Amino acid sequence: MSRTPSFEPYEGPAGGWGSARSLGNILRREGVPASGTLVLGRQNKVDGFQCVSCAWVKPAKPLPFEFCENGAKATAWEITSHRCEPAFFAKHTVSELLGWDDYHLEQVGRLTHPMRYDAASDKYVPVSWGKAVREIGQTLRALPDRRNVVFYSSGRTSNEASYLYGLFARLYGNNNLPDSSNMCHETTSVALPPAIGVPVGTVALDDFAKTDCILFFGQNPGSNSPRMLHPMQEAAERGVPIIAYNPLRERGLERFTNPQSPTEMLTHHETKLASQYHQVKAGGDLAALTGICLAVLEMEDHAKQARLPPVLDHDFIDTHTHGFGDFLGWLRTQGWAELERRSGLSRSAMTATAEVYARSKATIGIYGMGLTQHRAGVETVQMLVNLLLMRGNIGRDGAGICPVRGHSNVQGQRTVGITEKPELVPMDRLAKQYGFEPPRETGLNTVEACEKILAREVPAFIMLGGNFVRAIPDRGQMEPAWREIGLTVNIATKLNRSQLVPGRISYILPVLGRIEQDVQNGPQSTSMEDSTGCIHGSRGVRKPASPHLISETRLVCEIAEATLESNPLTPWKDWASDYRLIRKSIGETYPEIFFDYDQRMWEPGGFQRPLPARHREWKTENGKANFITPKGLAEDKDMPEPDEDALRLITLRSNDQFNTTVYGYTDRFRGIRGTRDVVLMNRSDIARLGLSEGDRIGLRTASKRDDVRRELGGLTVVPYDIPAGCIGAYYPEANVLLPIWHYAEGSKTPAAKSVPVHVYRGPAAA
Repeated sequence: MSRTPSFEPYEGPAGGWGSARSLGNILRREGVPASGTLVLGRQNKVDGFQCVSCAWVKPAKPLPFEFCENGAKATAWEITSHRCEPAFFAKHTVSELLGWDDYHLEQVGRLTHPMRYDAASDKYVPVSWGKAVREIGQTLRALPDRRNVVFYSSGRTSNEASYLYGLFARLYGNNNLPDSSNMCHETTSVALPPAIGVPVGTVALDDFAKTDCILFFGQNPGSNSPRMLHPMQEAAERGVPIIAYNPLRERGLERFTNPQSPTEMLTHHETKLASQYHQVKAGGDLAALTGICLAVLEMEDHAKQARLPPVLDHDFIDTHTHGFGDFLGWLRTQGWAELERRSGLSRSAMTATAEVYARSKATIGIYGMGLTQHRAGVETVQMLVNLLLMRGNIGRDGAGICPVRGHSNVQGQRTVGITEKPELVPMDRLAKQYGFEPPRETGLNTVEACEKILAREVPAFIMLGGNFVRAIPDRGQMEPAWREIGLTVNIATKLNRSQLVPGRISYILPVLGRIEQDVQNGPQSTSMEDSTGCIHGSRGVRKPASPHLISETRLVCEIAEATLESNPLTPWKDWASDYRLIRKSIGETYPEIFFDYDQRMWEPGGFQRPLPARHREWKTENGKANFITPKGLAEDKDMPEPDEDALRLITLRSNDQFNTTVYGYTDRFRGIRGTRDVVLMNRSDIARLGLSEGDRIGLRTASKRDDVRRELGGLTVVPYDIPAGCIGAYYPEANVLLPIWHYAEGSKTPAAKSVPVHVYRGPAAA
């Protein structure tokens, strides 16, 4: 497992030959160089499977190769020739495997058999499917208090399995349905409904061809959603200004060579993307957006005095919005010195953005977790909405707000009922449809589930996909508490660290991947929703990795049937054998979205769920789009302000990673190879703290809320172009520094993009 680290700045573009080489390398490493190429030809196609990586748009007219570097890595990772069989578990104890890194755990290969943890030998041992399902059902049924049993799901889960999983939880007796959205875009789901009446973005793919300005905040398309680079390139080549706000200079926002263009590859042609690039300080986006809004207002004042055409869209504001007067009054009280201090940007930088924005007729506002994972994340997203509303840029062609989702179906599973919030689910319709009284109490989200686990109050935790224990904050506190859970069930395709922190009874239940053929009483298909609210069908094309695998949909049905009282209105066996019946049931629960479901999901480009805000229909309490005034500009009242010793930590994903899945140790765009144990620092901070490039240091959370010691050691100092006072370290390794209580107000999304820390010398362990 030894690697030789190297650090050398990357000079190339996003995409290009670097992307092509990376694709070839992973196909060879996973042992699928020929068959993998054939499979990739079916990715994101109407007659194929939907990408298992990110949720970016699947176009009606796909490219010949409608996949990106990271999407191809995710595919190769799933169709790998490597296998994690019972013999592997017989050879290694759980304690031994805990010493392995994330990459090597998953690189063992696809799980092939159901396994049960044996505490006496500290090993997982084979178990039959029948025995596993019976024991899980018996254990869940026997629990005297069902209020704190948790049903977690990953954002890769299909609409069909998600719908049944949510129904299972509610029939069982609670709404404890946290999911990966709680960790990333719950802030979006909380911020947008009171502002514009929908919990998702309003932008469709064709808006990129009609826009004349793109604003980017806290999103790195080069690593997280590379297919997005294609419409960005087309926009840039039309002369559309792309203005980026991001603490680090990310290559995917700077330059791009299209790997699907022979001419560009042979000539090494590069398209410049960002026309302006502003390296905002971690936690400074709210101040930066306020500064842009203030500059727009000052331009409006000047236009009025000079008797020039107005900058604001007064007709839109008067007809469609509410709260502008209060917002205007607050905005006029903001001072440039404070905005500069909090954002880390100059007044001229924010004004430069406002000047371009004011000239545009249609602007798209794009953002990612760089906005959502902050204490003030909800207010920051709403401030971006305020900026767009000032010039009527919602409900107009080529304009709107565009949150970029991560997991491939994290948005879709919410649409079909995976949520802890009962008010978001048609409970009365479920009650009538299935003959029961659904629970009406708000369930546990991710942070609240962690709090209950720390209090030793969760008797059972079911994981439908994902790597929950590794993805959550406060690992040092969470792992000991996790071991005291009575039952943990890991439904997965690969080995990961969550499975190596077993509860008292623990199962690993391997399932089919989305790319694999799912044959029940005939071939089955599933569906999912992309970032723009379009629902697509998906058919597996690959032979299953093992004859012992079953589908996640069937497994949910079998566990539910083993757990719940018999109910003729919940035909679990029929649902497990014919997914069309599930889609029929979904259509009955959500008729306004999923009518003619089976036919419409195969439409090229998918079918779009209703998004009233696209048509300037505002499903808010007052029937208007709302300017929402923030309480202030302070980022975090629970953590100390950065001083000469404290730094603001931003957790990062590498180019060789998707969420907790690490595909390798080459972060090409940042020039880091062979290691993830690094801390990226501004050279002025390195000098100020008396450090040198290559020094080994540790980080300690700077907290004034509790006395818990949170540390991560053994990190190598790497000079990097990052704002002074800010540092970067990789997720999920740095999660040990993130307190469970450090989350966005209103959404409880972990605030992983601005964690105050202190530096200490030495290679102390985490």
